[in-house]
Amino acid sequence: MKVKVKLFATFREGRFGEELREYAAGTTVGDVLNELNLPLDEIGATLINHRHVEEDQPLQEVDNLSIFPLVGGG
Repeated sequence: MKVKVKLFATFREGRFGEELREYAAGTTVGDVLNELNLPLDEIGATLINHRHVEEDQPLQEVDNLSIFPLVGGG
């Protein structure tokens, strides 16, 4: 299945900003995070089609997965 993956801020460094990727049925958000070697303790938010989801959420054909790092500052 095809899923559009969008990375934001520091997660783009050495990777990509937006990419249409192919995944097997049953792939979860957590599977994508692991594949991209994103440090789980630095994940701020994951959204599918603009809705907050958890790592165990399965992806569907033509989903848009957005991945944001934690935001620091004060």
